[in-house]
Amino acid sequence: MPAALRRRFAMLIAASLMAALAPARAQAALGNAAAAAPLGGDWRDWPVTPGTWVYRQDARGSIALFGVPGNDAEVTLRCDRAARALYLSRRGMAAGNPPMTVRTSSTTRALPMQPTGGTPAYMAVGLSPGDPLLDAIIYSRGRFVLEEAGLPTLVVPAWAEFARVTEDCRRL
Repeated sequence: MPAALRRRFAMLIAASLMAALAPARAQAALGNAAAAAPLGGDWRDWPVTPGTWVYRQDARGSIALFGVPGNDAEVTLRCDRAARALYLSRRGMAAGNPPMTVRTSSTTRALPMQPTGGTPAYMAVGLSPGDPLLDAIIYSRGRFVLEEAGLPTLVVPAWAEFARVTEDCRRL
Protein backbone atom coordinates (compact mmCIF):
# COMPACT_ATOMS: atom_id res chain seq x y z
CA MET A 1 0.00 0.00 0.00
CA PRO A 2 1.47 3.39 -0.97
CA ALA A 3 2.46 5.72 1.89
CA ALA A 4 -0.01 8.43 0.83
CA LEU A 5 -2.91 5.93 0.92
CA ARG A 6 -1.82 4.67 4.39
CA ARG A 7 -1.74 8.26 5.70
CA ARG A 8 -5.24 8.95 4.32
CA PHE A 9 -6.52 5.69 5.80
CA ALA A 10 -4.99 6.55 9.21
CA MET A 11 -6.50 10.05 9.08
CA LEU A 12 -9.91 8.59 8.20
CA ILE A 13 -9.75 6.21 11.19
CA ALA A 14 -8.63 9.02 13.51
CA ALA A 15 -11.44 11.30 12.30
CA SER A 16 -14.00 8.51 12.78
CA LEU A 17 -12.80 7.85 16.33
CA MET A 18 -12.92 11.55 17.21
CA ALA A 19 -16.44 11.85 15.81
CA ALA A 20 -17.56 8.83 17.83
CA LEU A 21 -16.05 10.16 21.05
CA ALA A 22 -17.31 13.74 20.68
CA PRO A 23 -20.87 13.14 22.00
CA ALA A 24 -19.56 11.29 25.08
CA ARG A 25 -17.05 14.06 25.81
CA ALA A 26 -19.71 16.72 25.32
CA GLN A 27 -22.08 14.88 27.68
CA ALA A 28 -19.32 14.52 30.30
CA ALA A 29 -18.52 18.23 30.01
CA LEU A 30 -22.20 19.12 30.41
CA GLY A 31 -22.50 16.85 33.44
CA ASN A 32 -19.42 18.38 35.07
CA ALA A 33 -20.65 21.90 34.29
CA ALA A 34 -24.09 21.12 35.72
CA ALA A 35 -22.57 19.73 38.91
CA ALA A 36 -20.25 22.72 39.32
CA ALA A 37 -22.70 25.47 38.34
CA PRO A 38 -23.81 27.71 41.19
CA LEU A 39 -27.50 27.33 41.85
CA GLY A 40 -29.58 30.47 42.08
CA GLY A 41 -32.98 31.74 41.08
CA ASP A 42 -35.89 29.36 40.57
CA TRP A 43 -35.04 25.71 41.32
CA ARG A 44 -37.15 24.63 38.34
CA ASP A 45 -34.50 26.22 36.10
CA TRP A 46 -31.53 24.45 37.72
CA PRO A 47 -29.70 21.86 35.61
CA VAL A 48 -30.75 18.28 36.23
CA THR A 49 -28.17 16.13 38.01
CA PRO A 50 -26.56 13.78 35.45
CA GLY A 51 -27.93 10.25 35.58
CA THR A 52 -30.81 7.96 34.78
CA TRP A 53 -33.37 5.92 36.73
CA VAL A 54 -33.29 2.11 36.81
CA TYR A 55 -36.00 -0.18 38.25
CA ARG A 56 -35.14 -3.56 39.80
CA GLN A 57 -36.78 -6.27 41.87
CA ASP A 58 -35.08 -8.52 44.39
CA ALA A 59 -35.98 -10.72 47.38
CA ARG A 60 -36.75 -7.67 49.58
CA GLY A 61 -39.05 -5.94 47.10
CA SER A 62 -38.42 -3.38 44.40
CA ILE A 63 -35.99 -0.50 44.11
CA ALA A 64 -35.51 2.50 41.84
CA LEU A 65 -31.95 3.81 41.57
CA PHE A 66 -30.91 7.16 40.11
CA GLY A 67 -27.37 7.95 39.07
CA VAL A 68 -24.74 7.67 36.40
CA PRO A 69 -24.55 4.09 35.08
CA GLY A 70 -21.51 2.26 36.43
CA ASN A 71 -21.35 4.41 39.60
CA ASP A 72 -23.08 4.16 42.98
CA ALA A 73 -26.65 5.48 42.87
CA GLU A 74 -27.15 9.08 43.99
CA VAL A 75 -30.79 8.45 45.03
CA THR A 76 -32.75 5.29 45.74
CA LEU A 77 -36.34 4.49 46.59
CA ARG A 78 -36.76 1.00 48.07
CA CYS A 79 -40.03 -0.83 48.72
CA ASP A 80 -39.35 -3.21 51.60
CA ARG A 81 -42.15 -5.78 51.42
CA ALA A 82 -41.56 -7.20 54.90
CA ALA A 83 -41.68 -3.76 56.53
CA ARG A 84 -44.45 -2.50 54.21
CA ALA A 85 -42.47 0.72 53.96
CA LEU A 86 -40.59 2.82 51.45
CA TYR A 87 -37.07 4.07 52.12
CA LEU A 88 -35.83 7.17 50.31
CA SER A 89 -32.07 7.52 50.46
CA ARG A 90 -29.30 9.61 49.00
CA ARG A 91 -25.59 8.98 48.74
CA GLY A 92 -23.30 10.78 51.17
CA MET A 93 -22.93 11.45 54.85
CA ALA A 94 -23.85 14.80 56.35
CA ALA A 95 -22.40 15.74 59.74
CA GLY A 96 -25.03 15.96 62.46
CA ASN A 97 -27.76 14.25 60.40
CA PRO A 98 -29.43 17.45 59.14
CA PRO A 99 -32.90 17.14 57.63
CA MET A 100 -33.21 16.78 53.87
CA THR A 101 -35.52 19.24 52.13
CA VAL A 102 -37.55 17.79 49.27
CA ARG A 103 -38.91 20.33 46.77
CA THR A 104 -41.57 19.45 44.23
CA SER A 105 -43.80 21.66 42.10
CA SER A 106 -46.53 21.38 44.76
CA THR A 107 -44.76 20.66 48.08
CA THR A 108 -41.68 21.48 50.11
CA ARG A 109 -40.96 19.28 53.11
CA ALA A 110 -38.05 18.56 55.44
CA LEU A 111 -37.39 14.90 56.23
CA PRO A 112 -35.37 13.56 59.19
CA MET A 113 -32.47 11.61 57.69
CA GLN A 114 -30.43 8.87 59.35
CA PRO A 115 -27.22 7.20 58.20
CA THR A 116 -27.75 3.67 56.86
CA GLY A 117 -24.43 2.43 58.21
CA GLY A 118 -23.31 0.93 54.92
CA THR A 119 -20.44 1.52 52.56
CA PRO A 120 -20.67 3.69 50.59
CA ALA A 121 -22.41 6.03 53.00
CA TYR A 122 -26.10 6.84 52.48
CA MET A 123 -28.64 8.87 54.45
CA ALA A 124 -32.21 7.53 54.45
CA VAL A 125 -35.74 8.09 55.73
CA GLY A 126 -38.66 5.69 55.98
CA LEU A 127 -42.00 6.69 54.46
CA SER A 128 -45.39 5.01 54.55
CA PRO A 129 -46.72 4.00 51.12
CA GLY A 130 -49.61 6.48 51.51
CA ASP A 131 -47.41 9.49 52.30
CA PRO A 132 -48.61 12.43 50.13
CA LEU A 133 -44.99 13.47 49.52
CA LEU A 134 -44.58 10.44 47.26
CA ASP A 135 -47.40 11.64 45.01
CA ALA A 136 -45.96 15.15 45.05
CA ILE A 137 -42.66 13.73 43.75
CA ILE A 138 -44.36 11.49 41.17
CA TYR A 139 -46.46 14.35 39.79
CA SER A 140 -43.83 17.08 40.11
CA ARG A 141 -43.36 18.90 36.82
CA GLY A 142 -40.36 17.11 35.40
CA ARG A 143 -38.08 17.22 38.43
CA PHE A 144 -37.74 17.39 42.17
CA VAL A 145 -34.91 18.63 44.37
CA LEU A 146 -33.13 17.05 47.34
CA GLU A 147 -31.20 19.50 49.54
CA GLU A 148 -29.26 18.55 52.65
CA ALA A 149 -26.66 20.70 54.42
CA GLY A 150 -23.16 19.40 53.76
CA LEU A 151 -24.15 17.43 50.64
CA PRO A 152 -24.55 18.49 47.01
CA THR A 153 -28.02 19.58 45.93
CA LEU A 154 -29.59 16.98 43.63
CA VAL A 155 -32.04 17.96 40.89
CA VAL A 156 -33.65 14.64 40.02
CA PRO A 157 -35.93 13.90 37.07
CA ALA A 158 -39.41 12.66 38.06
CA TRP A 159 -39.51 9.48 35.97
CA ALA A 160 -41.80 6.44 36.05
CA GLU A 161 -39.40 4.20 38.01
CA PHE A 162 -40.05 6.18 41.20
CA ALA A 163 -43.82 5.82 40.71
CA ARG A 164 -43.51 2.11 39.97
CA VAL A 165 -41.73 1.37 43.27
CA THR A 166 -44.29 3.48 45.16
CA GLU A 167 -47.15 1.55 43.54
CA ASP A 168 -45.44 -1.78 44.30
CA CYS A 169 -45.59 -0.92 48.01
CA ARG A 170 -49.16 0.39 47.85
CA ARG A 171 -50.39 -2.93 46.45
CA LEU A 172 -49.12 -4.95 49.45
